[in-house]
Amino acid sequence: MTFDIRFWGVRGSIACPSTEHIKYGGNTSCIEVSVGDRIFVLDAGTGIRGLGQEFLKRDVREAHLLLTHTHWDHINGFPFFVPAYDPKRAIHIMAGHLNEREGGIQGALSAQMDSPMFPVPLEAMQAKLRFEDFKAGDSFDLYDDVHVRTAALNHPNGATGYRIEYEGKSVCYITDTEHVAGELDQNILGLIEGSDLVIYDSMYTEEEYETKVGWGHSTWNEGVKLCREANAKKLAIFHHEPEHTDDIMDGIEVEAQKEWASCFVAREGVTVELD
Repeated sequence: MTFDIRFWGVRGSIACPSTEHIKYGGNTSCIEVSVGDRIFVLDAGTGIRGLGQEFLKRDVREAHLLLTHTHWDHINGFPFFVPAYDPKRAIHIMAGHLNEREGGIQGALSAQMDSPMFPVPLEAMQAKLRFEDFKAGDSFDLYDDVHVRTAALNHPNGATGYRIEYEGKSVCYITDTEHVAGELDQNILGLIEGSDLVIYDSMYTEEEYETKVGWGHSTWNEGVKLCREANAKKLAIFHHEPEHTDDIMDGIEVEAQKEWASCFVAREGVTVELD
């Protein structure tokens, strides 16, 4: 059975469609993980709109939506996710940072769509929506043969990292998170140990990070350190700064691959197959 990862949105903070963001894409965070005909969606940034159109073409009837957190760039595509309005579809929505907050993930998504912020309420979504809050650090099986592990990340208001495992293969999604200079995050190391692909928050260069401490993001340099320490096989540089044009991202990829050949810059529309 196939185990594929497709990038639908790779940008951080805000969507930035422009002629300078063609190669890598301007949509915010959204990734599709396919294990055969079973679908897992990581985050609901603006990239989820295109994914929703693809779901209609493929007639995808069921999916799990795993949210890292509910900052706007990770959920503001959700109101435009067309399958959520179709009563023939079922979507299981999960989050690990709101389990102690009244209303949980359902309340957060509802507030985003409440008047006067949006004209269509959450109740207009006629798909079979199931909302579930868990605690970051929990592990669970979404199918008999698909195991999910999670870990708390270092980000304002909290965030959750995910590891999806199937038949000895795994992909890890680690965004948004901030490292501490000179220290390797033990939560992340434990989660990504031996993983086939680590998708890591690499929003800033090392020089930019010096003025962004406390903003909740990291660098590709830190991603390389973590992957090497954890014996991970491949790193996807992800959550690109909106000011980073295609030319800048080209330069980052060249520099990163000189440091570690097993990394690449994530591009919208690209699929990675875990053989």
